[in-house]
Amino acid sequence: MKQITVGDMAPDFVLKDNRGQEIRLSDYKGKKVLLSWHPLAWTKVCAEQMKSLEDNLEKFTQYNVVPLGLSVDSYPSKNAWAKELGIAEVKLLADFWPHGQTAINYGIFRDIEGFSERANMLIDENGKVLWVKVYPVSELPDINEVFDQIKNSQ
Repeated sequence: MKQITVGDMAPDFVLKDNRGQEIRLSDYKGKKVLLSWHPLAWTKVCAEQMKSLEDNLEKFTQYNVVPLGLSVDSYPSKNAWAKELGIAEVKLLADFWPHGQTAINYGIFRDIEGFSERANMLIDENGKVLWVKVYPVSELPDINEVFDQIKNSQ
């Protein structure tokens, strides 16, 4: 499946968050959503990426943006990881079963490794893709770049 691009409608999904709650992208209509994809929980760069979402939650809220962290890990694993990292507010979604299906639908699943690309995608209030950036797996996304994109979309 081809990678989602700016102007596409973001495929809706239903995924469990780290607390076992079902989360739908369509539940956030009226807000922008940052889909922050990370390859695997319990890894250093992924931990820094997710902590930056939590650390900047107030700023996201000021811009009417809901940040969501996504990976192919199971929700019990993501729950233990969130507790370990001190992530209390940001929802970490489990694209676990069917394995990686949401990443596949967004065109960023890495078949050989069995996990998603590291990527950020900004979705507008009506579900349209405003920005997509895929990063090298080993690179920590720059949170300031994310906020620049959010500001440019206002």
